[in-house]
Amino acid sequence: MAAAAELQGKYQKLAQEYSKLRAQNQVLKKGVVDEQANSASLKEQLKMKDQSLRKLQQEMDSLAFRNQQLAKRVELLQDELVLSESKGKKNKKSAETSFQLSQEQKNVFDEDLQKKIEENERLHIQFFEADEKHKRLESELRSRLEVLEMEAAQHQAVVDGLTRKYMDTIEKLQNDKAKLEIKSQSLEREAKDCRVRTEECQQQLKNLHSDLASRLDESLRVIREKVPFNDTRSSQFNALNVPLHNRRRQLKLRDLVGQALSFVHDLVTALLNFHTYTEQRVQIFPVDSATDTISPLNQKFSQYLHENASYVRPLEEGMLLLFESITEDTVTVLETAVKLKSFSDYLTSYVHFLRKILPYQLKSLEEECESSLCTAALRARNTELQNDMKKLTAIFEKLHTYISLLALPSTKPDQLLRRNFSSVFTHIASALHGFHDIMKDISKHYSQKAALEHELPTATQKLITTNDCILSSVVALTNGAGKVASFFSNNLDCFTSSLSYGPEGGTEFINPLSAECMLQYKKKAAAYMKLLKKPCCDSVPYEEALANRRILLSSTESREGLAQQVQQSLEKIAKLEQEKEHWMLEAQLAKIRLEKENRKVADKLKNSGGTQSIEASPESPLLLNAAEQEKEVGTEKVLREPVKSTSLVGMLTMTACNEEGPEADTREDLIKNHYMARIVELTSQLQLADSKSVHFHAECRALAKRLSLAEKSKESSTEDIRLARQSITRLQDELMTTKRSYEDQLSMMSDHLCIMNETLSKQREEIDTLKLASKGNSKKNKSR
Repeated sequence: MAAAAELQGKYQKLAQEYSKLRAQNQVLKKGVVDEQANSASLKEQLKMKDQSLRKLQQEMDSLAFRNQQLAKRVELLQDELVLSESKGKKNKKSAETSFQLSQEQKNVFDEDLQKKIEENERLHIQFFEADEKHKRLESELRSRLEVLEMEAAQHQAVVDGLTRKYMDTIEKLQNDKAKLEIKSQSLEREAKDCRVRTEECQQQLKNLHSDLASRLDESLRVIREKVPFNDTRSSQFNALNVPLHNRRRQLKLRDLVGQALSFVHDLVTALLNFHTYTEQRVQIFPVDSATDTISPLNQKFSQYLHENASYVRPLEEGMLLLFESITEDTVTVLETAVKLKSFSDYLTSYVHFLRKILPYQLKSLEEECESSLCTAALRARNTELQNDMKKLTAIFEKLHTYISLLALPSTKPDQLLRRNFSSVFTHIASALHGFHDIMKDISKHYSQKAALEHELPTATQKLITTNDCILSSVVALTNGAGKVASFFSNNLDCFTSSLSYGPEGGTEFINPLSAECMLQYKKKAAAYMKLLKKPCCDSVPYEEALANRRILLSSTESREGLAQQVQQSLEKIAKLEQEKEHWMLEAQLAKIRLEKENRKVADKLKNSGGTQSIEASPESPLLLNAAEQEKEVGTEKVLREPVKSTSLVGMLTMTACNEEGPEADTREDLIKNHYMARIVELTSQLQLADSKSVHFHAECRALAKRLSLAEKSKESSTEDIRLARQSITRLQDELMTTKRSYEDQLSMMSDHLCIMNETLSKQREEIDTLKLASKGNSKKNKSR
């Protein structure tokens, strides 16, 4: 009955909405008709304005024509005036009278012309104002007409859509009404079946409850007997469990700490420069130590500043140790970041150094203010710098406090709550921003102070240079502080995401000894996992195998090419062996002939009896070489003699007639040796050229094979790309069609369900009324 009442209520709501929409439809129709009438009236007004504009344009043209006529008339009158003036020179009286008349006429014409000009100007103004007004009105009317037409079209489209929608709804409701009457009967039968099934299900549920209770008791008994302890319940045992390894987070933390290391390096360099240049400034201002002794206060201050490196440089070393402790294999949380304690200690020593030099720095600024050269503006800047130095020391103390809190979980985690450390990171970020703001103030005030000191008459070049150096170090500090502050604020979520590796519901930190044991267990587990991995057999990677296959297919050392090259090489070796034997025989013959020639030359020299005392013995190689050299000199002289013929054959024929037989033979041997050496050189060049040609031929064949393979692969890849694009477009079309079909089906199903619910409510109401009527009739019949 409740469902029937709900369906009846939904049906009544739908009927009310339908009546409201019909009323809205009538109102929209009236609005559309009114807007159409308004658009028609606006069109009529637009036509009337166009007509008035045309009239005004015609009047403007007529006025322009009238102005031209008046201008011509003025020109004529001026010409007449000139003529009258020329005539007046002849007759003085007539000239005076004509001048008076012309002057009167000119005055009349001037007044008439002035009136016409004013009238023309007024008409121009009126025409311009009317034109502007008409254009503005026309644009407004056109825009309004466009808006009204758009609204009318939208209203008409809405009306048409609603009409179609509700006609379809009425038809569907009428069709579904008959179907739901049949379904209501079947639903009644199903309701009876469901009641029977619910009774059966209740009985089954009772049986299942009893079965599960018995199983639970058995499971609890097994857990009590077989499981010795549950380590997740105890925080001490749970601290020894190795957490899941998040390699991405470790790499990100290492990257972030590396960036922080670079920022700390920049800050350390700037701090060293700032303290060093401040020490130099104390030595030269207000009293230069080179010319006079400085005050004991400044001497002590300079001595402390000289020790700045021993306090500042360890900061970078501590951050470097922290960076080296974060690796890919470790678990980096506050309990395992042991090196953070060393950085905190180094920061503590630097803060003590700042506290130690702060009173001297303030007194040194006061001493500068007490100097006779200090002006009122300089005193104000020194006072501001005193306040800035106090703030700087305070902000470093604040940073030291929060960083020492971060180092506590790795040393003394007792009574520390994890939920408080997210606020510690937030305070560190705010302190870094405060450090940046303070450095900006110091940079501003110190630049003003340096500018005022440069204007002093006693300012030396050394002081100006030192002030510039201090300013550059302060600017570097400001930039470094800004980078660190923005870096820490941007990565605050990463720092606060996982403060501990313990359970998520835990509130306290884990003991550092347990964290150290956990890291050892993690190393042992990693080593055990490495041992479990079986070494795979060595194989060639797929990409390398593909490259080797291509090289094998297109290599110059293929089997056919190598066989051909070997055959050609064997043939050449055989030819070279034959030539070698031939030339060895030739060399032996030449050697024999050379010995004969040497003997002949020696005999000739002995018989000649010249001034040279040389014994021609065939056994002395030294004498033979001397004879050969003399013979070569003689042949060179003969060859250098001027001849008419330029050919070598001509030289031989011309000298053969004048020289003796032995000299001709020696010359012929020299020529033969020259040609043999030339032949050997040419053969070696020929062999080199042959080998190069074979190599180039093999390379060309390999390149041709590679080109063919590349073309085949290109064709296959283009075909694959084409198929892939076709499949992508087809899948996109199928996706769009399926999406639309699913949306249409969902909308149809939702509409159908609504209609079914409404019709079902109606049917149930009718059934209830019929039941009531049947009960009333049965009672009446019984009473009768």
